[in-house]
Amino acid sequence: MEDLELINKWAFQGERMIHGNPSGVDNSISTWGGALRYQQGKISSIKRLPALKILLTNTKVPRSTKALVASVRSRLLKFPEIVAPLLTSINAISLECERTLEEMASAPAPEHYLVLEELIDINQHHLNALGVGHASLDQLCQVTMAHGLHSKLTGAGGGGCGITLLRPDLEQPKVEAMKQALTSCGFDCWETSIGAPGISIHSAASLDTQVQRALDGL
Repeated sequence: MEDLELINKWAFQGERMIHGNPSGVDNSISTWGGALRYQQGKISSIKRLPALKILLTNTKVPRSTKALVASVRSRLLKFPEIVAPLLTSINAISLECERTLEEMASAPAPEHYLVLEELIDINQHHLNALGVGHASLDQLCQVTMAHGLHSKLTGAGGGGCGITLLRPDLEQPKVEAMKQALTSCGFDCWETSIGAPGISIHSAASLDTQVQRALDGL
């Protein structure tokens, strides 16, 4: 536990160098894994999480988190009566999503995925209104929507990565067709899941031969 605390503190310092004033979510989730709740500067763990598969897509468009955060802050100061309700609504979306995930952890049903997909769409529209969208992310959403799936940006926005929710009833050929369409746009994408473990220690005996040879050559 002490080692994880130390790793997390050093990772946070790296985040500060890159982002200026980070939330601490990225380094924390990378260290402990699972799912976290970030609210009013406080980070807490979400204990009950269903198995959710997603497609992570990298648009390869570089962006500055620091600049995007500053842009949102500037827009809030310029139009407080417009932007503040957007932020309140995004918070409500997060709470509704958490409630839905808790229900899914107990008894998942197809209706839950419909709720999550609708929340994803609303959230993405709000993020565009805040000014952190990008043409590449719009293209990502359009491509996945053409395949009946729903996507949103992840992270700071302005390019970078987006996530697509993969329903459990989705046939693999359809996933592969969508991945091919995204690759044709110049994007990279990977199938993964939400709530993976954080840092772990692997003994040399657990590594496959190819990895062991690569490490021996360093």
